[in-house]
Amino acid sequence: PAPQHIFTNPSTSSSEYKIPTSYESAILARRILQLTPLGTLSTIFPTYHHASSPSSPSTSSLERRPAGLEGMPIGLMDYIADCESTGNPTILAINIATSFKNVASGSNISLSINWTPPYPPKSRIKSTKTPFEYSAANLPRFSLLGYLEKISAEEVEAKDIGSCFVKQHPDAKYWLPGNKIHESEWVRLVVQEVYWIGGFGDRAYIGWIPVDEWRNVTSKEWESVRLPGEKKGWREWGAD
Repeated sequence: PAPQHIFTNPSTSSSEYKIPTSYESAILARRILQLTPLGTLSTIFPTYHHASSPSSPSTSSLERRPAGLEGMPIGLMDYIADCESTGNPTILAINIATSFKNVASGSNISLSINWTPPYPPKSRIKSTKTPFEYSAANLPRFSLLGYLEKISAEEVEAKDIGSCFVKQHPDAKYWLPGNKIHESEWVRLVVQEVYWIGGFGDRAYIGWIPVDEWRNVTSKEWESVRLPGEKKGWREWGAD
């Protein structure tokens, strides 16, 4: 698909920037997935509630859930990790959490991830002081649409899913499957669609990434690229 120019950009020479292809963008996105430990899971509240007895109150009453939320979307932060080579994010699903209760009730799910650079740019645009040291609108972010699939015990052991996840999230060791606090299980988000915004439209790809391209990216490819702000002294309006 053709790039979309949806922002007003600083003036640049038209020859200075080469808009990446969807596959080049897929490589960048897979690197972001590897380096980013947090994402936003978006689900929809169910349009019905399972009947419950007086001794087993409904989820709505336990949560003091307001009336009228049926069909409303909600986005909540969650821990993620890139523990498989296919690009399907690994998630530790806490069954009591809203996102996973909504999915259990039939909701679709998506995962949104944005890139946060570890270093500020070499120089900033002239503006008043802001809470950010960079232009967030010029940085890549994307959304993965798909469904949750339980990871079998055999796969968890063979792929050492627990160690991979805890390496990214040390505190998660307290609520691994079998813990005494909450019922939990390992799931993967099976990616079916990828929507990518690489930054400003005159220098970044904006649009859908074919899912085959997403899945076919190799670790060698995403290890060979660098994102804005991974290195010190990067240009805020440029691309490495």
